[in-house]
Amino acid sequence: MPMDLIPAPGRIGDAGRCGFVPDRSTTITAAPGTEDTERWLRATLGAAFGLPLAPGAGSGPDAGHAGSGTDAGHAGSTAGGGHAGSTAGGGDTVRARNTVELLIDPALAPEGYRLSVDPESGVRVAGGGAAGVFWGAQTLRQLLGPDAFRRAPVTAEPHPGIPALEIEDAPRFAWRGLMLDVSRHFMPKDDVLRYLDLLAAHKLNVFHFHLTDDQGWRVEIKRHPRLTEVGAWRARTKYGHRASELWDETPYGGYYTQDDIREIVAYAAERHISVVPEIDIPGHSQAAISAYPELGNTDVIDTTTLSVWDTWGINPNVLAPTDNTLRFFEGVFEEILELFPAATSPFIHVGGDECLKDQWRKSPTAQARIAELGLADEDGLQAWFIGHFDTWLTERGRRLIGWDEILEGGLPQGAAVSSWRGYAGGIAAAEAGHDVVMCPEQQVYLDHRQHGGPDEPMPIGFVRTLEDVYRFEPVPPGLSEEAARHILGTQANVWTEVMQNRARVDYQVFPRLAAFAEVAWSALPASADRDFSDFERRMTTHYARLDALGVDYRPPGGPLPWQQRPGILGRPLEGPPPNV
Repeated sequence: MPMDLIPAPGRIGDAGRCGFVPDRSTTITAAPGTEDTERWLRATLGAAFGLPLAPGAGSGPDAGHAGSGTDAGHAGSTAGGGHAGSTAGGGDTVRARNTVELLIDPALAPEGYRLSVDPESGVRVAGGGAAGVFWGAQTLRQLLGPDAFRRAPVTAEPHPGIPALEIEDAPRFAWRGLMLDVSRHFMPKDDVLRYLDLLAAHKLNVFHFHLTDDQGWRVEIKRHPRLTEVGAWRARTKYGHRASELWDETPYGGYYTQDDIREIVAYAAERHISVVPEIDIPGHSQAAISAYPELGNTDVIDTTTLSVWDTWGINPNVLAPTDNTLRFFEGVFEEILELFPAATSPFIHVGGDECLKDQWRKSPTAQARIAELGLADEDGLQAWFIGHFDTWLTERGRRLIGWDEILEGGLPQGAAVSSWRGYAGGIAAAEAGHDVVMCPEQQVYLDHRQHGGPDEPMPIGFVRTLEDVYRFEPVPPGLSEEAARHILGTQANVWTEVMQNRARVDYQVFPRLAAFAEVAWSALPASADRDFSDFERRMTTHYARLDALGVDYRPPGGPLPWQQRPGILGRPLEGPPPNV
């Protein structure tokens, strides 16, 4: 069987004869700390192949851990000559032959793993931590072929097996993320859970959940119920780019209850994915202001006339820099912290981008606040606003992260930066000692079009092909060694103004997310030296996995007829994107 693995692992030992054939006697032997992966394997591979995958000898709380890469005391050994799937004589201690053995090996990196397949001893997945075991299991699933990604068996034929091999692997970056905007177009809870599975299948471990914007507030806040009663719904929606003359007149909206959020967070945690919630302040706030008009600049405009925004772009209606606004959003964040526990969501994203300051310039209240605080200008006022919540979150054991505009006017030292306008903000932040997630619009905004042809649906932005994404380099050249250590990792962003449903999101995200995942995980050579032809070859197998998962990706030959949106205005940008 070809080992067309994505992302590419660090080392693969030579494949030999058939090493493992799953059948009805195959068991899972799970050491302490690997229970999440045990459940996941039973649910996915068990369903795909119609196998029980019963617990093997040595599973449970009394099973041992691996010691520094040795076999001493490992889970799955039995004394007295018997083991699952085979019989051994002489009373020797042996490893079970037909088991998938899961264990922790502290000698490995926390997210690293060693996957070995041997005809004499079955499959062993050792991870430096629970996450490493899980990523190793994802590799095992790929080795078992595209049918392993289905929800029920599609053939009664016995599995052909996978070759004997050993893979050692570990990620390049700790932060390997996808941001999904559910404010412009809402994604129902089950579709969010599906996307978490898709992230896990590509060894991505951060889900940036963009929950609020001008066009909709998507998370229930019990002390402020109008945020969802009013702020989650708009009367109509622009169809296409904001310059389009087309409208969808159907009322639109949706939100996640607090129990929905708890379920999403727990589901992500079982897949070793951290969820980073974003509550966008002080700009991109018209949905909140429409629900609670006192949050806006009432001395400049009549905020009671505002409704949830029905079009796209940068909205002038921003939060007022008042004590009432601070107390309101402290209450919001108190509930957010409860919904997103520190163990799985250490970072809280506060947006901070595209905050137009015209209303603050005209507002006597805002100008009085600038004078009171001794600030230089409105940029300083935004820095004060962000700094307030940085202090507030730090006192509660969390870290603030925001878009690179939060650098303007000064930024508290502990805050982290999502560098979206290009590399420059990330470079400045890293050189100043801030942690950075690189997500430059020109490289990894997956809402940008994938081809320059006329059939791309609602084409937005620059052409970013599969190869363009594969050649993206998250660490810009010229960074000092100290600054480079502040690059936490990288993230692809998906803004959904022109993505009305799951199929449209799929089309924009895939197959490019597979290329991005390899950039984020694998130790690749310099951008120009990467072997895209080999990646393309491996994608041939990966497309079959995506087919099995039901992903509506863009085919290599271009959009299918039902994926096109003829006559719907987009905003294509010509030429190569600027390297800024």
